[in-house]
Amino acid sequence: MPRSKYGAKKVTLDGHTFDSKAEAHFYQYTKLRLKAGDIQAYELQPRYLLQEAFKHQGKSIQKMEYVADFLITHNDGSQEVVDVKGVETEAFKIKKKLFYKRYPDLKLSLMTYKHELGGWIELDELKKLERKAKTKRQKKGAV
Repeated sequence: MPRSKYGAKKVTLDGHTFDSKAEAHFYQYTKLRLKAGDIQAYELQPRYLLQEAFKHQGKSIQKMEYVADFLITHNDGSQEVVDVKGVETEAFKIKKKLFYKRYPDLKLSLMTYKHELGGWIELDELKKLERKAKTKRQKKGAV
């Protein structure tokens, strides 16, 4: 199968095609969570309207949608939109801002897998841990 510009290889699992091995791995993890009763339900590739179609100077501008990787419904009924990412692209940063504005009550989590940290972790949390580790190394080197 073809690779994306970020080197991710498409993977087909249970008849679903995922954009990366990490996404397919998160799917397996989510299925296990459902079976264990940790979550109520999940949906693959939910779509969210970010900007309606409109006309500008006589030209039709298409609507803008964000297609997430997963929508997880927790046992308390709350919902979480999940995207599996290794890095946060500039295009995604813009979509994330538009998503937050339009869907303020939905949690959006960017997940990545780090074996050395015990598995799945939010990308923002990983960035915080990496900053702390870098600061610690710099302080240690300055001593």
